[in-house]
Amino acid sequence: MAPDRPTLPPVQLHSDAELARDALATPLLARAARLARWAGPETRVGAGGELVEEQLPDAADVLGLTGDEDGEAYASEAWRLAVDTGLVEVEDGDDDTPGAVTAGENLALLTGGAPLDVLGIWLDGLDVVLADATAPVLDDLADVIGEDGEIDFELLDWNPEEEAEFLEGVLGNLYLLTVGEGGPGEGPVPLPALAASMIVPDDMGEPTDDVLEQVSEAMMRLDDQFRLLEPIGLVEYQPVDEALMVEEGEEPSPQIDEVDEEDVTRYGMVRLTPLGLYGVRARMQEAGVDAPAVGDLAGKGADVLLDGLAIYPETAARAETVVWLAGRDAVGAARELLGAARGADEGSPLRRLHCQQALSLVGAEAEPAVREVLDDPQLGGLARVWLAEHGAADVPAPSESMIFWLAIDTIAAQLDARGDLDELRELIEGLTGRHSGFFEAAWRVEHPATAEVLEAMGRLHPDKASAKEARKAAFKARSRAGG
Repeated sequence: MAPDRPTLPPVQLHSDAELARDALATPLLARAARLARWAGPETRVGAGGELVEEQLPDAADVLGLTGDEDGEAYASEAWRLAVDTGLVEVEDGDDDTPGAVTAGENLALLTGGAPLDVLGIWLDGLDVVLADATAPVLDDLADVIGEDGEIDFELLDWNPEEEAEFLEGVLGNLYLLTVGEGGPGEGPVPLPALAASMIVPDDMGEPTDDVLEQVSEAMMRLDDQFRLLEPIGLVEYQPVDEALMVEEGEEPSPQIDEVDEEDVTRYGMVRLTPLGLYGVRARMQEAGVDAPAVGDLAGKGADVLLDGLAIYPETAARAETVVWLAGRDAVGAARELLGAARGADEGSPLRRLHCQQALSLVGAEAEPAVREVLDDPQLGGLARVWLAEHGAADVPAPSESMIFWLAIDTIAAQLDARGDLDELRELIEGLTGRHSGFFEAAWRVEHPATAEVLEAMGRLHPDKASAKEARKAAFKARSRAGG
């Protein structure tokens, strides 16, 4: 019936202005901007644009990190971000002549640019940090230098593409857990579960020792990576308890299915920030992934809205409809929605369901438009239900054919929506219980989904006798339709 859902549900993002403020407040970008304003002609950098070692104490002092044992490392990291995001410009130098430092064009955009300018700079910074997060750890550089003087990646046992792909996959899973129905939403995700989502096959029952070891190794790698990603504002991260890393002299191998909720927090907890949701979605879109956001349909017609909502989870569909209705005239919006709900195509029952839900958000002001379709064979039943729910007077009674057509249409819509099966069973049981001889009348209904709905009722009805009646009625409907 309804088209297949896309891999990713729509995300509800904060406004560009809110996200830009979040970006400016991230520790790493804020430090990079402060160093960019501090830098000048006297700033000394190396051939690669990095601050020379003698400059690091001053840079750390500017950042208020003089007493921090890692202050100079933080200053070096922030300086690199400033260079790579265009907050400072460094002219090429050499071993004898240092490069000249000037303010970059992007520095002015941080304070005087539009929110999207700020977010563009932040995304560039995110690229830099993600590259750092997937870089190899070089404990002894001499051991991995090949005969040509370059780093030999085979000696490192490190594949840059695989490392980047793994981290992007982890962030994609975290994104899906955050925006998907039934996920933790804005709550944190245990690091063992996130690592397992990348490693443990879906059809595996009890993970093997080898798989658990891989999960443990992935957790340790992700622990290092999320520590790097937190200062750029992508995630909020509670690191792995360091005590777990030294128990019995080896790294922990958490049994991901055997720890209680209190214990699991010791293995790390991570959540995407609102800015992180924006960043991961932007990277997905750049990679060609369809990652919709609430508000994408706001400027479209009602036909596009109702078709689009067919692939939205319930919460996102409601939010998208609220955005679409904002600023529209109530009666005009209701007329447009009702017009778009007509049709006998495969997706029309679900359009009518979303139309009915949208009209409930319009409120009583929609009554004139709803009364206009009382005689419409496809919308008349929907209109009567809506008017009754809103306490309207003088609602004409529906004909028997309209009652049964609406019943078939309603169940067809629920099947397309792929909602809760228990709720659908209750709906089916309620409809058949209220109407004696339901199936004898239902198979005659002139609706394109009649046979399919009756077959579904035969599968789902909790009463065996009624289920058998439904299957017989479905057969009659198929025969009547000639197929």
